[in-house]
Amino acid sequence: MPLFSTRPSRRPRISRSFGDTHLDKVLGKVSKRGSGKAADADLIAELLEQTGSDWDLRGHRVSVLAAATAGTGIAETCLERAPDDADALVFHSWTTLVRALEERRLEDPDAVISRCHRAAELAPDDPSPWVVLLGTARVVRYDHQDVDALWRQATARDPWNREAFLQMLALLSPEEGGSSASVLDFVDAVRSRIPANAPCAAVELTAAVRQYQGLLAQGGMRAMTAGQLFESGHLAAALHQAAALWPKPGFFQHAAAPADLNVLAYALCAAGRAADAHPVFEALQGMVTPWPWDVDGPALQRFEQHLAKSERGRQGGVGGG
Repeated sequence: MPLFSTRPSRRPRISRSFGDTHLDKVLGKVSKRGSGKAADADLIAELLEQTGSDWDLRGHRVSVLAAATAGTGIAETCLERAPDDADALVFHSWTTLVRALEERRLEDPDAVISRCHRAAELAPDDPSPWVVLLGTARVVRYDHQDVDALWRQATARDPWNREAFLQMLALLSPEEGGSSASVLDFVDAVRSRIPANAPCAAVELTAAVRQYQGLLAQGGMRAMTAGQLFESGHLAAALHQAAALWPKPGFFQHAAAPADLNVLAYALCAAGRAADAHPVFEALQGMVTPWPWDVDGPALQRFEQHLAKSERGRQGGVGGG
């Protein structure tokens, strides 16, 4: 799947599929129905079957479909039609997780756990059931040993699974009952092992952007000096390497690469390096993710403001902060 186009930049728009044309077609048809009809279940089942054992692409498609169809009844229809199908079990569980994370409660965790374990039995090589269970732990709050066990199961099947890393970051965060120290310990433990172009390569910058936004929310001097977070130590080196490598055509091959490029563009702008973000904005071709841009205003508006700042900085030959 081509991740980066050579066409001129397109107008910024919120993107869910990131150029996955097959996913786009299904989203377009399902969103027009949104009724849980059997035809919708057929479309999703066919797409997931065609995805095969590309775990990165499968995780991207299932997570996007789950977010797009939560509350429509489509996942329930999929499971009713194929109660012993691994894809249907994972899709239903992921959709349940989407709602649970929004509501911060899970009505029947045992049912989700049971479905995920059944999916793991039916598709033992697929990391997705274990990723959903990691996400479930964000709501149910398993103990550390159980979380570690789920983490080992997921990464044993796909060592650099992007969704697994993101679920762990969220689970360990102070916003969800963890701590900043736990996040830093996790990032320190995995940083040196992650290949530069792995699907989870953005884990350190993602954690840093969340920390930066937490400092902004505190206001006062912490907010005024938040950008200094990116100026020293491992994080400065990580930002420098990402700016040099990630926007290059072909460097990233994972399905959600544009989401990570959004994080990089935001981090460079937060660090006062808007001009350095210009190649990243160009590589994005207008594909915008709500987070991290939507923290202090509409995502598209904030994206466009920083895009304009990066253009001015590039023309001026300075950092553009």
